Amino acid sequence: MKINVCLIQDSPEFFDKEKTFLKVEKLCRKYANEGHQLLVFPESFIPGYPRGLSFGAKVGSRTEEGRNLYLKYHQNSVELESEDEVRLEKLCQDLQIYLVIGVTERKKQNGSLYCSMLYFSPKGLLGVHRKIKPTGTERLIWAEDSGKSLVSFDTKIGKMGGLICWENYMPLARMAMYQQGIEIYIAPTADSRENWIATMKHIALEGRCFVLGCNQYFTKSMYPQEYQLELAQEPEVICAGGSVIVSPMGEIIAGPLFGKSGALCAEIDLSAIVKSKLDFDPIGHYSRDDIFHFQALGQPKMKSEE
Repeated sequence: MKINVCLIQDSPEFFDKEKTFLKVEKLCRKYANEGHQLLVFPESFIPGYPRGLSFGAKVGSRTEEGRNLYLKYHQNSVELESEDEVRLEKLCQDLQIYLVIGVTERKKQNGSLYCSMLYFSPKGLLGVHRKIKPTGTERLIWAEDSGKSLVSFDTKIGKMGGLICWENYMPLARMAMYQQGIEIYIAPTADSRENWIATMKHIALEGRCFVLGCNQYFTKSMYPQEYQLELAQEPEVICAGGSVIVSPMGEIIAGPLFGKSGALCAEIDLSAIVKSKLDFDPIGHYSRDDIFHFQALGQPKMKSEE
């Protein structure tokens, strides 16, 4: 099966959910009209990944300004089972696309924020992956989820799943994805180091899957004026991008795209996965189930699109 995929390397309208929704809708229409079936957006695209901002926190104290920023971030985060979800579902239905988008999600049940990856089909929301381990200072603003968040989906365009940013450095989290038979491994991120490309190539080789590494491109001047003083020591290019599409043999198909906004698009042929498993298969003939046993507690079974 051959499918057309498109990674959107762009920037949100920072901390403004409505304006960012409008941008997402515009970009989806553009690339869907060009024939792409699967569109992927970066980590926390709605309402933005807050790189460089401290939220006024240091060990032992928090500032009122930081609390006000958190309030704004909270108010502009995405809530499922609301008009936010309906809006994205309608977009995918109208355009007949699959959409994977990174958001900061506000959970109704507890009010906490999560770094989440939402999966949509033309029929609606397939499910959500929430970061199981935010990195560094991310832990101040994002809660972490349990094994139930290690989701995967059997769709008409292939078996999809993935992890967000530095979750991809967690060997057992990757193995939890491989064990589901993932064919299209989706890795939204905010890491624009060249070393990240090596990680994407390694995962493709290790998991024998296509890897879609989608990053954002944004500059300091794209932030609202009210945050410029705190960002004074940051470089103008805060995130240089680096979106990349990698084959199951670890070969780069498209990208990496650095230094500008844009879209990285390619046709991928899922038959390449079978061919790549001739000599290596981490969950098949190259596994040693007689020696190793691994179970991700709480991980759900792969969900069918039907």
